[in-house]
Amino acid sequence: MSVAKVDDNRKVTTRRLIEMKQRGEKISMLTAYDYSMAKLIDSAGIDVILVGDSASNVMAGNMTTLPITLDQMIYHAASVKKGVNRTLVVVDLPFGTYQGDPKDAFASAVRVMRETGADCLKLEGGSEIKESIEYILRAGIPVMGHLGLTPQSVNKFGGYSVRAREEVEARKLLEDAHLLEEIGCCSLVLEKIPAELASRVASELTIPVIGIGAGGGVDGQVLVMHDMLGINQGFSPKFLRRYANLGEEIILAVQNYIQDVKSQDFPNENEQY
Repeated sequence: MSVAKVDDNRKVTTRRLIEMKQRGEKISMLTAYDYSMAKLIDSAGIDVILVGDSASNVMAGNMTTLPITLDQMIYHAASVKKGVNRTLVVVDLPFGTYQGDPKDAFASAVRVMRETGADCLKLEGGSEIKESIEYILRAGIPVMGHLGLTPQSVNKFGGYSVRAREEVEARKLLEDAHLLEEIGCCSLVLEKIPAELASRVASELTIPVIGIGAGGGVDGQVLVMHDMLGINQGFSPKFLRRYANLGEEIILAVQNYIQDVKSQDFPNENEQY
């Protein structure tokens, strides 16, 4: 399928993502958590920035996404939004802020949108959180769904293994995907599921389906920025492609700086007043 040329300076919206799916243009998505990196990624032309609760891992050093708070997510999201002109900014609602009372979910969603200026929220789960999603959608807040491996449920799953390999779980995922579209979600992330199942979901839904470890038959791809740039050096799943090795470059740059300081090469005469 040919890809139509688009105006790269036009603001990316949830509606534009649907248009991209309709014409067969793949959607590019990366995480970001701060102003400086968001500004760089936006200027590079990324379609979507996810302010992910993965900040709990790569920014705060936690083993899971569970510890990050709503206040912390708001801080990261507000910082990212200040650096963005074109890109659609999606924010994860963190663990414990939407899985219970739908009114609590609504309050969490309103805080994020009001205090960050974000474009969309992402929530993990299907039928279990249907009421919370509907409550948020009724307020006019766009919601991106997330099925498959849902890291906020890591203790339930007992790890980060591939999900929906078995028929029962695959059927449940397919049903949940249709449910999320029917109640009004604008898009869907599928994480770490068999490529054949992900392709089927993408073909059956009219909303965009973005994959991470879900094969190439979906409508777009998302990676954690720290992983694909090689900043996070201890994480190498099968689905990850590294586009740089900034971890090693940063270490080398710092070592060179240390050497220049200790040898009194820095600052030289041209670097002082």
